[in-house]
Amino acid sequence: MDTLLDTSPLSAGTLYRLLSGSICPRPIAWVATQDGQGNANLAPFSFFNVASIDPPILAFAPLLDGSAQPKDTLRNLEDVGECVVHVGTEGLIEALNTTSASLPPKEDEFALAGLEKTAMPGVRVPRIAAAPIAFGCQRVQVIRFGDQPLAGSLILVKVVSIHADESVWDGRHVHLDVLQPVGRLAGSDYVRVSDRFALSRPD
Repeated sequence: MDTLLDTSPLSAGTLYRLLSGSICPRPIAWVATQDGQGNANLAPFSFFNVASIDPPILAFAPLLDGSAQPKDTLRNLEDVGECVVHVGTEGLIEALNTTSASLPPKEDEFALAGLEKTAMPGVRVPRIAAAPIAFGCQRVQVIRFGDQPLAGSLILVKVVSIHADESVWDGRHVHLDVLQPVGRLAGSDYVRVSDRFALSRPD
């Protein structure tokens, strides 16, 4: 089936199911922010990736909810401009899923999920103490794509500090068997990276 969206538009819900079901697996950014009063927020986003190495830039894209309201993450980054991006891992997946709940503003997802906070160098926002990898970041740019339900905002943040547990990072390689990152599929499905294969790149 071929579809020209200009002449045969699909609903936002249909597009979400098609895009999230086919563009996968997607890494998960577990993003900590805080508002101007110091209230912490923690939420996962699977529209996430690396955008640049020099300078080190990460990109993730929160969607507006079904009522076209922005996530606290977006509000906080526009207000404070700092965040900590953790990599979603299997060891913390239940807590990660818990923090995807829709809470009223100012309620702390760290507390909801039973996660301890600790300081992250270079930013005011705390990181998850148990997370093996975390990136302290400063906002570079926020691009809003609309104000209708499920419209996205592309958030670009610059990495200014890194926490990497010695069991995961030896200074050259990330040990995936220790990190155990998880990827997002569609619906309620996740995927592990335990089944891997390698190909040599051509010259």
